[in-house]
Amino acid sequence: MFDLAREIKQSLSNNKLRTTLTGLSVAWGIFMLIILLSMSQGVTNPFKQNVMSQGSNYINIFPGRTSKAYNGLKEGRYIDLKDRDLATVESQNGNYAQQVSSTMSGSAITISSPKDYISTGYEGVFPDELTKRGTPLTYGRFINQLDLDQKRKIVVLTEQNASILFGTPEESIGKTVKLKDLSFTVVGVINPKFGQETYIPFTTAKALNGYNLSVDVLAVELKNVKTEEDGTKAENDIKGTLSRIHKFAPDDDGAVRIWNRFKQQLQMGAGMWILELAMWIIGLFTMLSGIIGVSNIMFVSVKERTHEIGIRRAIGAKPRNILTQILTESVAITGFFGYIGVFSGILIMEVINNLIEGTDFISNARIDISIAIKVTVVLIIAGCMAGLFPALKALKVKPVEALRDE
Repeated sequence: MFDLAREIKQSLSNNKLRTTLTGLSVAWGIFMLIILLSMSQGVTNPFKQNVMSQGSNYINIFPGRTSKAYNGLKEGRYIDLKDRDLATVESQNGNYAQQVSSTMSGSAITISSPKDYISTGYEGVFPDELTKRGTPLTYGRFINQLDLDQKRKIVVLTEQNASILFGTPEESIGKTVKLKDLSFTVVGVINPKFGQETYIPFTTAKALNGYNLSVDVLAVELKNVKTEEDGTKAENDIKGTLSRIHKFAPDDDGAVRIWNRFKQQLQMGAGMWILELAMWIIGLFTMLSGIIGVSNIMFVSVKERTHEIGIRRAIGAKPRNILTQILTESVAITGFFGYIGVFSGILIMEVINNLIEGTDFISNARIDISIAIKVTVVLIIAGCMAGLFPALKALKVKPVEALRDE
């Protein structure tokens, strides 16, 4: 092993300039690959955080207007989703519907505390609302099933509104606010990315609204779905149930508006995979010039050492010894300069990350350990490929002819 290392060092030392110039092209290719992969990660991270962090196995259904006449009914009818639709959709779509929830919005009201007041709307929701929206709970708890069953007068505020009403979000927990002249207890505080939603139990909102049966949305949590085809089948079955309830054509796309978040998540995942693949392809093609350069160096090295190879073969060196030396030299050049490119790319991306910190369109543009491992594998394979053909040529050298070579 040490003899092999000395031979490689001596061989590379004899051609310092040529080795350095070729190695720099390898370093540049790897550097660009690291930059491209890091930027790809940085671009996709906001999507993962903002969109894919929300509940992805849901279908949201919103009221709409019919665009077709159906069974003697005219087009243009408003399809008003009702509270009773929740149980019907869940019972008739047991293959796909895990549970069905909804929201019921209230008009702008004043919420007051002894300290201050705010003017805002409210939403009556189910316990899964935070999962659907990907909103973090920062203090206290969220609405639970017992709150719904007992129609409790509790409220969940945003950090901003809790700070206005009580000074700090922490101090709001357990305190009382006035909402529609009724006393509500603050049980939790949330930190939404967008908006300033105030949440109360769905059943409480229904009572405040005079038991109005209209709802804003039906949110169907899916089960037994793995592929895009499963998501489409679930969507069509659920829409078919609603078409029977509200008497509109099953193929009427305007009657209800459907947001199939499961299919969207699969499509976005495929798009991110394609983006990463494109970055790999561009980076690998950038590396190609460096790899070809390494291969050329090894061809020249074999040509210059034809006499040496012949002597080694004549005194009993086995073909695998020659093959090992040529391939190891190639991997050494590719690996050494490749890691210069890796560390340079990581260093530059750290600088870029500090400059773009806080922006919405790109976040944490760094490579993770899995990508670093993949790059290492690429370096080893590239080094072997660069040295393979020169090594095979070296094995074809006949000892007698090599000894005559000057």
